[in-house]
Amino acid sequence: MTDAQETAADMPLRTTGGTPPDDGGSSAAGAPIPLLAPREGVPPVIADESALAATVAAFAAGTGPVAVDAERASGYRYGQRAYLVQLRRAGAGTALIDPVACPDLSGLGEALADTEWVLHAATQDLPCLRDIGMVPSRLFDTELAGRLAGFPRVGLGAMVEGVLGFVLEKGHSAVDWSTRPLPEPWLRYAALDVELLVDLRDALEKELDRQGKLDWALQEFAAIASAPPPEPRKEPWRRTSGMHKVRRRRQLAVVRELWQTRDRIAQRRDISPGKVLSDAAIVEAALALPGTAQALAALNGFGHRTGRRQLEQWQAAVDRARTLPEVALPQPGQPVTGPPPPRAWADKDPAAAARLSAARAAVSALAERLGLPQENLIAPDTVRRLCWEPPKPAGPDSVAAALAGYGARPWQIEQVTPALVAALSTGAETGQGPS
Repeated sequence: MTDAQETAADMPLRTTGGTPPDDGGSSAAGAPIPLLAPREGVPPVIADESALAATVAAFAAGTGPVAVDAERASGYRYGQRAYLVQLRRAGAGTALIDPVACPDLSGLGEALADTEWVLHAATQDLPCLRDIGMVPSRLFDTELAGRLAGFPRVGLGAMVEGVLGFVLEKGHSAVDWSTRPLPEPWLRYAALDVELLVDLRDALEKELDRQGKLDWALQEFAAIASAPPPEPRKEPWRRTSGMHKVRRRRQLAVVRELWQTRDRIAQRRDISPGKVLSDAAIVEAALALPGTAQALAALNGFGHRTGRRQLEQWQAAVDRARTLPEVALPQPGQPVTGPPPPRAWADKDPAAAARLSAARAAVSALAERLGLPQENLIAPDTVRRLCWEPPKPAGPDSVAAALAGYGARPWQIEQVTPALVAALSTGAETGQGPS
């Protein structure tokens, strides 16, 4: 049994408005217990304003943290909107809300504004929750807490099983949540996702406190809650899978035209872009540069299921790219706003390469000693930027200031600054001097 499991075993489950399953966790033999149904049963889906108003009032009157989850239709629909929102709070029980029928949940968000929200992998759900008016001011991320506590597996099912001793049924995670009406087994699965989330939060809080990492976690949670919405990605077509095969600018233009055409169709039809045309087909067409719809039809991804009109619209996109003037063709690679790729450092700046190697080794050793992933100790991009253009002189204060400027949290700065100061002296020690 791990330290975290021992912590969980020593504490009673928070019941969040009911009683926990019999035995409160693992069986006498130590085997995890399947959690087959919510404590109060599967609640009806809230799909009208009167039911929503009653739910808002109930959750506003509840006590303690509120467990929050959202289900999207990734791979089925365009975008990342929420198609079901699940909540659970002591005194209010569990609620399942249809955000298609009730698209404005700002009233619920305001009612819970001063409440701590418990989410698993918060950054995945916060964008779609924000779109329907739900924005937390405080949160507890059980996945991130698990990472900081040193758990090797931090999926919700693995965490509930490892910490609380229950097995969650996870068979519906990748279904089409835009389906209406939602099948009862799916609703049961969705309700169970928030059933023990607050219990898991309590166990992890105690474990983080035991390890001396609770303040670290609270800083991370505050950073997530206060982070602004991400900027729209520039030139998203460049993220087409298989782009590494596309070398020539004319071929890049074909990828861009096909990607943009696909995106317009997908948005209009509210369907996942991959269901309109696969990335592999886009890359295939870019490499082949077909001159006719007939030639296009012979390529993988444009087979017999593709109708004549569809072939003509894809060929029109290819033709637009084929006839673009040279000046309008996209440049290879994306604009670089930071250091060059590390593989190029040895040639461009050997001293910087030496610093980066020393810094990576130091961060790796420190992360292992602290029992958490390297990327949670300090962002790899922050280490690269610091090593490429270190402050001069690279002392504790200047390095700490540089890390803060890159967005590192105080606990990260405190932990990594001594190791990074030593690493930044590597270039000078090899006789090459700082860059």
